[in-house]
Amino acid sequence: MSFLGHIDELRSHLLRSTIAVVIGSVIVAMNKSILFDTLIFGPTKKDFITFRLFNQLGNAVGIGDVFQNSKDIPIQNLQLMGQFNLYVLACAVGGVVLVFPYIIWELWRFIKPALNEKEKKYSVLFILSIYLLFMTGVFFGYFFVAPLAINFGYFFTVSDLIQNNYTVSSYTSILIQSIVAMGIVFLFPIVIYFLTRLGFITPTFLKTYRKHAFVVILIIAAIITPSDLLSMFAAALPLWILYECSILVSVAVHKQNATE
Repeated sequence: MSFLGHIDELRSHLLRSTIAVVIGSVIVAMNKSILFDTLIFGPTKKDFITFRLFNQLGNAVGIGDVFQNSKDIPIQNLQLMGQFNLYVLACAVGGVVLVFPYIIWELWRFIKPALNEKEKKYSVLFILSIYLLFMTGVFFGYFFVAPLAINFGYFFTVSDLIQNNYTVSSYTSILIQSIVAMGIVFLFPIVIYFLTRLGFITPTFLKTYRKHAFVVILIIAAIITPSDLLSMFAAALPLWILYECSILVSVAVHKQNATE
């Protein structure tokens, strides 16, 4: 195929992916109560599962409740179209998450003609790995990073004279930032796989610059999380584990390259 032929083929895959996102967004929009009351505003409730599990763990080790949540966190809207804008944004993001496997499948269909038979055989496992890593990051951001940041931001005070009040835009910004960013960074082993496969990175390089990588991980964690140390270190821990796992991935791919 010519270059323009490839562009036209890619356009078709992107168009189908866009239609899938629209359909996914409509499905999400039809379940507004579950989307907002249960999912989006779940971390604002004092009995949210993350808080209950941490408190149970704290009581089990003898330190008492980790989170002293005496009430649900109130959310207020200060903009005329604030709730409508939130509705549209939440449905769009929810639609992408819902149809993410289909988007990956369309991407695979685009690159499939360039793969050899061996690569095609492992493509299903590869697509599944991308989906599982992304969703693991999404769940980690929702159940761990976001609740810590939200709880810390609301209950931390420098004076009793100051009252914390979340706006809905501020809250959803923190929530979406934590979820989407963690979903993306959890794909780091996939990036390392490709870079090693292409010969740009070796296991020796990753091991040699492990200390430098730790500093970079802290910087990335500070960028993708709200500006508090608790959520930053909460995000940095899995990133460091992913880095160590990426070294193992790089070793396996490097051996495969050497064999070929």
